[in-house]
Amino acid sequence: MNNLPKIGVPLLILLTVGLLVISRSIVTIGPGEAGVLYKFFDGGVVTDEPPLDEGFNFVLPWNTVYKYEVRQQEVFEKMNVLSSNGLDIQLEASAWFQPKFDDLGKLHKEKSQAYKQRILLPAIRSAARSVVGRYTPEQLYSSKRDAIQLEIYEETKKIVDDQYIQLNEILVRDVTLPPSIKQAIERKLKQEQESLEYEFRLVTAAKEAEKQRIEAKGKADANRILAASLTPNVLRDKGIEATIKLAESSNSKVVVIGSGDDGLPLILGNN
Repeated sequence: MNNLPKIGVPLLILLTVGLLVISRSIVTIGPGEAGVLYKFFDGGVVTDEPPLDEGFNFVLPWNTVYKYEVRQQEVFEKMNVLSSNGLDIQLEASAWFQPKFDDLGKLHKEKSQAYKQRILLPAIRSAARSVVGRYTPEQLYSSKRDAIQLEIYEETKKIVDDQYIQLNEILVRDVTLPPSIKQAIERKLKQEQESLEYEFRLVTAAKEAEKQRIEAKGKADANRILAASLTPNVLRDKGIEATIKLAESSNSKVVVIGSGDDGLPLILGNN
């Protein structure tokens, strides 16, 4: 009986150590995540093998797994930049990105899990300052927003492409100008709009006047042609035709009281 405690204590210790080893050897990678393996006795961060995928993974207990989110993520950045004429502009942008899955080991070894703060955000700020510095406040406020967004994306992508980061999109959320500059731009845009409306009215009036002139000329030409064609003989024939039609009408009573200058009868009266 006295030997039982001596056997039980080592067994308990052995079971405890075994459970600890097992718990350290099982690593669960969640949805949208991947793991970078660090081998304590064999070269450190593993960069020449694929990252650990979702689910249960068995590793030696003295090794460590660093988890990374590999789904698309979004990061926001608000910064002050200068326009082409040196005015202070506040720009708010966001980036859609994700780490490159196959290069996750290299990303961890060279940049660490703080790669967003160390690489991505500084790249966005640098690209934004470079791009915005080419434009005036008026262009930033109105016509060049889409072009600026695309240029910031392209310049940021050049920086982060070889840093194991996949950049999917840059979105310019807001451009804030100094109030006095914004008001001046709005006044100018309003004046330009009013000027365009006035020019449109002038063009419309000129087209209407031209239309009326053409119609009047057409009528004048028609009248001139008609007048030239109405010879005395033609008029006499037209008069005879009209007299015959009037005389043949069942609703008319005619009285002939002599003749006109052209030899045609004068017809008076009706029902």
